[in-house]
Amino acid sequence: MAEERDDSPGSTPGLTRRGFLSSVSAGAVVAVSLKDAPPAAAQEIEATGSTVTVSLHVNGATRKVLVEPRWTLAYVLREVLGLTGTKIGCERGECGACTVLIDGRPRYSCMTLAVEAEGHEITTVEGLLEGERLGPVQQAFLEEDAFQCGFCTPGQIMAVEGLLRVNPSPTMDQIRTAVSGNLCRCGAYTNIFSAAAKAAELRKQKGGA
Repeated sequence: MAEERDDSPGSTPGLTRRGFLSSVSAGAVVAVSLKDAPPAAAQEIEATGSTVTVSLHVNGATRKVLVEPRWTLAYVLREVLGLTGTKIGCERGECGACTVLIDGRPRYSCMTLAVEAEGHEITTVEGLLEGERLGPVQQAFLEEDAFQCGFCTPGQIMAVEGLLRVNPSPTMDQIRTAVSGNLCRCGAYTNIFSAAAKAAELRKQKGGA
């Protein structure tokens, strides 16, 4: 016996009434099965959202914060501690906008977990201020007009700061190498190089401070 086809408006071409009822029944069985299944997904989500307490030494002060183990240092600095000078760009260690100093050395904070930074000295661009005055590297970037949109500037400044802490009198080639991991989409590299050289002079005038 031929099956009766459902050719009513809005029906799926080629779908029989018997086929429709079969598909509805199968869907109901799947729904019941999912309802009775153990809440594994919910348990995974709950585990992902668990937090731990870490003690971060940032810009000379110790801050205890609750973080999820998967949170990056960049995220915690910005969203938990409110230090928004650290910028988030590519979030995969390519642009350098999120550069901070960890134990005096430039690091991409988007590639560093907050829990990894516990027990280390963290310096952000805010930590270079001398009270209400700009630090030498910040002042040099201002005087040499070493920015356009300014988004990459905090990371550029931290890269130069890290260089000058280990090499107070860098050559131009050493400056280029030091900031090679920091991209400037506006192309202000010439002024950035000049600012790094000027910052070295300013630091010497301040006794290497």
